[in-house]
Amino acid sequence: MRDLGVGFGYLVKGQRWVARHGRQYGFGLLPGLITLLLYLGLLVCLAVWGDDLVTWATPFADGWPSPWLGLFRGLLTVVLFALALLIAVLTFTAVTLLVGQPFYEALSERVDRSVSPDGTAPESGLPLWRELWISARDSLRVLVRAAVWGVLLFALGFLPVVGQTVVPVLGFFVTGFFLVEELTAVALQRREVELRDRLTLLRARKSLVWGFGAPLAAAFVVPLVAVFLMPGAVAGATLMARELLAEETVPDGGAPEPEEAMPRDGVAFSRPRED
Repeated sequence: MRDLGVGFGYLVKGQRWVARHGRQYGFGLLPGLITLLLYLGLLVCLAVWGDDLVTWATPFADGWPSPWLGLFRGLLTVVLFALALLIAVLTFTAVTLLVGQPFYEALSERVDRSVSPDGTAPESGLPLWRELWISARDSLRVLVRAAVWGVLLFALGFLPVVGQTVVPVLGFFVTGFFLVEELTAVALQRREVELRDRLTLLRARKSLVWGFGAPLAAAFVVPLVAVFLMPGAVAGATLMARELLAEETVPDGGAPEPEEAMPRDGVAFSRPRED
């Protein structure tokens, strides 16, 4: 139970870190805003042309009498939009991290340097295109796992009482776990920790992960809130990644980080990268 509080503490510490480092916070907002505008544009298009899409996809219903044709296609349009909204919520973090890879890499490195005893941060040494490919590949794998859990929880939601009480709470914990995986990946990929090893680290400290991820998942239900919390979430996940790897961490003095990158002195945890 103690780890629940520690995990939530890292979420708060991350928000405090970006509040003290205003410039990094401003840069960290850009990817979330870009992703939010992209998703809003797609949802608006779906709201405008969704009924046309449903009509095109259901030619077999053209001869149905009124009012069944309108009710059937209207219901499908609502379901389609609701599904698109659910997918948007589930994928918002992964897409934002992918869009903002350079921003969040720089933010995470500055967090590492600010709390590292020797003022250094691990670096992957990989070109940007390679980091983007690894991030996209791992995000897809995580989303497949999250989708399996989503289908299971959706089915359990039809159970009387339990489906309306216990299942939604479980949903926040499951979503929170995968959110933490995506967020800690920014710091752990720089340390060349592969997806399998990241999941092993997180599963070994589930309470810590849930303390960080469950409240964040509840907040991320509102995309606009997610935009403003994302920089602090990346900062907090970087601090939590250091604990997961048992790296020595000193209190951050709160001074702004220098713009130039500092040299890499060493990596506390590394594994060979798989292609």
